[in-house]
Parts: sequence; C-alpha cells; structure tokens
Amino acid sequence: MKSIISIMLLLGCVNLQPQQQTNWKNFADMKSVSDLVTTIDGIWAATKGGAFFFNYSDSTYFTFSKAEGLNGINLTAAAIDNYGKVWFGSSSGIIDVYDPQTKNFTSILDIFNTSQSNKAITDIKISGDTIYAASDFGVSLIDANSYFFYDTFFKFGTFTSYIKVNSIIVDDLIYIATNSGIAIQKPGSTNLSAPESWNIYNSQQGLPNDTISSIIIYNGTLIAGTDNGLYSFNGTTWQTFLSLTNNKVIDLLTQGDSLFILTKNKLLKFDGINLTELKTLSNSPSKIFYSNNNGLITATQSGLLKDDKLFYPNGPFKNQFPQMVFDKDGNLWSSSGKDVSTGGLYKYDGESWFTYNIEHYPALSTNAYYSVFNSSDNRIYAGSWGQGFSIIKNENIKRFHSGNSPMVGIQQNPNFVVISGFTEDTKNNIWALNLRAADNNSLYLLQQDSVWYKFSNSFEQHGDFGESHNLIIDKNDTKWYTLNGGTSVGVFYYNEKTLSNIADDVYGYISTQKLSTNDVLSLAVDKRGDMWIGCSPEVKIITNVDAALSSSNPSWAISSSFPVRSQTINAIAVDPLNQKWLGTNQGLFLVSSDGTQLITNLNTKNSPLLSDVIESLVFDETTGRLYAGTANGLTSFITPSINPVESFDGLNIYPNPLVLNNEAKLVTIDGLIRDTDLKIFSVSGKLIKEFSSPGGRVAFWDGRDDNGDFVNTGIYIVVAYDQEGNNVETGKIAVLRE
Repeated sequence: MKSIISIMLLLGCVNLQPQQQTNWKNFADMKSVSDLVTTIDGIWAATKGGAFFFNYSDSTYFTFSKAEGLNGINLTAAAIDNYGKVWFGSSSGIIDVYDPQTKNFTSILDIFNTSQSNKAITDIKISGDTIYAASDFGVSLIDANSYFFYDTFFKFGTFTSYIKVNSIIVDDLIYIATNSGIAIQKPGSTNLSAPESWNIYNSQQGLPNDTISSIIIYNGTLIAGTDNGLYSFNGTTWQTFLSLTNNKVIDLLTQGDSLFILTKNKLLKFDGINLTELKTLSNSPSKIFYSNNNGLITATQSGLLKDDKLFYPNGPFKNQFPQMVFDKDGNLWSSSGKDVSTGGLYKYDGESWFTYNIEHYPALSTNAYYSVFNSSDNRIYAGSWGQGFSIIKNENIKRFHSGNSPMVGIQQNPNFVVISGFTEDTKNNIWALNLRAADNNSLYLLQQDSVWYKFSNSFEQHGDFGESHNLIIDKNDTKWYTLNGGTSVGVFYYNEKTLSNIADDVYGYISTQKLSTNDVLSLAVDKRGDMWIGCSPEVKIITNVDAALSSSNPSWAISSSFPVRSQTINAIAVDPLNQKWLGTNQGLFLVSSDGTQLITNLNTKNSPLLSDVIESLVFDETTGRLYAGTANGLTSFITPSINPVESFDGLNIYPNPLVLNNEAKLVTIDGLIRDTDLKIFSVSGKLIKEFSSPGGRVAFWDGRDDNGDFVNTGIYIVVAYDQEGNNVETGKIAVLRE
C-alpha cells in the first residue's frame, strides 16, 4: 500500500466531478381540501398542496406531491375508478392517476396542453371504464385502462362554446351543471359533440340564475343547487324545491332517503319532509362525502371535518416562506409573512413541523412574523410585521417593541415596528433592520438584550412605500441592506467602526444607476468576501467590498454573471463550495463560484420543484440539503456540497459493491477533508482513475477508468489525500459487472 501511495503522490489530478441532486422532498400545507373520496381502508383527499391518504386503521397519513410522482399541484377533483386507481384533477388541467398496486403515478396532459387559458378540472365521475372529466371549458371522456381521450364536448345546445362545467351526473343520461345553466343529454343521442344532442335549461325555464354549482338525483328527481337554494326538474321546467335565500349551495349528497346540502356556511339535511340544520360552518367548505366507517365528512379550507374535529397531515402551516434559517441543532425555521390572522413561525426538525403562533404562544403578540435569524448562541430572532421582534430560546419568548425599546415604527403609526432582517457582527452584537422607521433610524444594535444603539444612513430618502430589506454583514462588520420604493433606491451600507465615536462612522449607498438595474431584490456575501446582488434582470458581483471603508466615494468593481442574464434574482444561497444557488422566476440556477459558468438549471419541468418562482433559499451545510421556498410549498434536495471534515477518519464508500450493467452509476466517497484529490487503483497497483473532489465532504466515481470505459469486476482501492500529500486516507470498493 505504501508503494501505491508513493506513486500516487507523484501524479497530477484531473478535475472530474459530476453534479447531482438526490433525495427530493416536498413540504406543503395540505389543510385546504378541494375534494375527497373514500375506500374501505381510508380517505383520499385532493388539496391545494397535493394529495394525502388517511388510513383508518392507525390514523396515519401518506402525502403525495411532485417528489412522489404527482404532477399536478393545486388539486381540484378526485375519484376512484372500478380498478381501485385514484384520479386527481388539478387547476392546471393535469390529471394524475395513482395505482395503489404499483404505487406509481401516471400523468395525463391532454387538457393541460390545450390552448385554453382556463382548464381546471372541476369534477371527475366514473361510469364503467369511462372517466368523465369536467373542466373549465367542457367535458372529456377518457378510457380508464389506456388513458386515451376518445371524446371532448364543449358545445351544449345554444350555450356559448367552452363554458365552465361545474358538476356531472352519469346515470341513464348525462346531466351537466354549467355557468350558463343545465345541459341534459337527449334520450337516444350518441354524438355528444353535436350541440343538438343536448337539451338546455336556464333562467328562462325557471332556474333562478344561470350559474349552477351542483346537480344530483334524489328519489328519482333531478335537483339543482343554485345561489338561492334547490330547484327540481319536472321534465320540462324547473321549480323551487327548497328555498335557501342568500345561502349559496356548494355541494349535494344523497344517502338513503336523506339529501345533504352543503352551503357556504351550513350543513343541512332534508329527509323528504323536514329540513334540519346539522351544523354551522366557518371554514369555507367545498365538498361533502359519506363514509360507512366515518359517516359524513366535509372538505374545508382548514382540513377534513368530522364530528366537529378537523384533521390533516402534518406540514408547514402555510405555503409562505419569506425567510428561512437553520439553528445549531439542525432545525429549519421559517417565517410566514404579513398575515396577522394565521401563520406565525414554523419549525421543522427533520421529521415533523411545529407552529409558533399566538394560539399556542401568546407572548408572540402577533402571527405576522416576516423575518427570522439564528444567533451564535442558538437563539431565534423573529421580526414581526408591526410588533417589533421576539427572541425564542428553549420555548421561552422575549419580545421587544416600541414600548420597551428605542425602536420607532412607521410614520403613520410610531408603535407599528416592522423588523425585516437581522445579522450578527464579530463581537456577537445583534443588528436589526427597521423597515420604514419614522425617525429614519433603520439600524439598531442590541448588546446582551439590554444595551441599545441606533443608526441612520443619511443617504436614505424614503418614499411613501420605501422599505428596507436583505440585511447582511461582511467580513469587515459592514452592514449592507437594500431599499426599494423610495427616492434613493439601491444597496446601502453602514459601518460604525467604534460605538463611542459617531464621527468615524462610514456609510453610503450604491444606486441602481451604478448597478445598471431597475430593482435590487437580494444580497449575499460569499466565502471570498465578494458581494452578490440579486437584481432584475441579472446578478451583480462586487469584488472590492473593502472600498466601503476606504473612501467616501468608492470606485466599485462591479461585474455580472452572464449565464443568468435576463433573470430576476429573488434569492441567493452560497453553498460550502462557494457556488451560488440563485432563485429566480424561472427556477433554480447553480453557477460556479465566480459566476462565469452555469452548472445546472432546475425547474418544474425537469425536477420536483413546486413552482418556478423561487422566493427564498436556505442551505444546510452539514447535510448538503438546499431548501427552496415557493408559494406552492417548500422543496428540498441533497447536493454534493457539504462541509468537509477537519481531518480524515475513514472513508464511507457506497453503494458497495457497485453493480455495473453498462449504465453509469455513481459511487459516493464520503468523509473527505477540504479540496481532496483522489485516485482509484487496482489491487495490483495500476492507476485506474484520478480526479479531484469538488472541495467538500463528498466526491463521486462513475465506475469508469481514465479512458471512459467501465472497469472490470474486482476489488479497487480508493486513495484520498490533500494537495500537499500530508494527509492520506484509503478505502476499498468491490465492482461487479453484470
């Protein structure tokens, strides 16, 4: 082995490092349920955040999103066919079919790919092997086995073409509720694409209005749900069946001799004679369903409602992630935004989500928490939208506001204090950014929770809606932040140098004119100390941030990252390899450390990202996992960028053995120090492959030699060493050729 190492140290290295993203996960709020169906085993729910299954036997949840193969996101309809497959329709027109036997999804994109601007799936009904999918522009018939579309009809009698269909009944005839009235298939008609195959009914035939939300057959009578109650059909005209003045009908359900009526705020029961109110609803109901195991279940925006109890899977409380941070214990924290009614803060410990709001923690005073930060002593600083900020440590909460601190709120209300960001300097002082302070003191310094200082950058010229955001700090303890909506728009900086001497303070700003951009959206300082400025429509890089301290009118060295020109840079995350992840309106872009090379671009078409509009990013350097926040939920995945170990302590090589069948497969070599070089040898000492790690804890080998050929079956020795050859570690891997 010593001879192998000696030979190896004399040879140079070639950098060959594949990029990959693995172990994708989606996290979304699945409380807002649009539709549900039941089986013997449980309940399937279609939600705005994906789908979930609730198991009756053990009360567990299984969630499904893009990471599990579900293509649609905002689900709007659900049904189960005669083969046990679950059909989900979405607001984009995508139909996903889940087969519980194979545990796989099949996506049907015919409606999604149409030229119609509105194509949400509004209802799905099953009849034999035919799936009836109602949409914003008609009804499509799909074969349940082949998924072949064999008809779509969008013209009913004299109704306008491509009208929205709200509900379908498939009985002896087909009955359709639309935004123009009700269409009923003529007896004996087979060409349903022909307008003359339909009888149509609207307000001229007795309906109170043309928009019909739902239809159902109750005791042999066709019933329509409207904005003013129920109407019945006598074969020619419509008349009042049950008057519900100013109480819009949302859904109808029959069970035995009972008709259940869901309105915007009530659940009613009609037994053929009496109308009874079962309960008052306050959580925006959407559907009702009957289960033999659980009786009546109501889908609402707050979860599934049964016996006055709401249930839904664990997840983030809302799909809002304006700022995210990791604490020292590996927990992910996220703020929720400006909404005072719900939200607060969420914490994810790797297994479960926890919500911090005033319902559970009254000391927070508000649920509108916009910013979040983790200090070196592992405390969470959370900035609110109007109530100052809170410090959370071991479930204890301390809040600072206009009444117990020098912080001053906005001009219209000095008690309304918005803290949009935090940072920490090298002396462990906490800095807070006041969004639009009436006294123009945008920066506050807090020492040991008791000593305050406040600072004003005189270059700031706030307009009526001028807001300061994106507080960061560089290696010189200079604070940087952005201002938009004011007269002086751009990037501002401040360095107090010594707290006892105001005269030596340094401050200034870089205008959007100097940056050649219209808007500044995000800031980050990389591992070299360079400033990355996310703009619209590009990213700018300042390589001489020290100039802020050396001159009252610095000459800035500003360059652009050309691979991401014409992109709006909403968020920036720097990984352990000093690469930059850029969140844009067209997905995620990974660029090299200097910004000159585009490494990868991820979007909703080539990855499980829940949206192309990336609003926030945070990187876990200990695991290499990146989290991307969107309005549709949170997506995370593992990258090769992981903090290196301080010293070698054995190599973890997997999978081992590596089974090769003429397809490239990656072996992970874990446990590397910074900037490790690697060589692969045969047991006889022949050099097979040489390459460099990307700089972090892991590197990869694709099972090929330096000629690009797959290696033969055998045992191979992995040698890892630093560039000076002072630290060496070895490992073994078995390769099996099929």
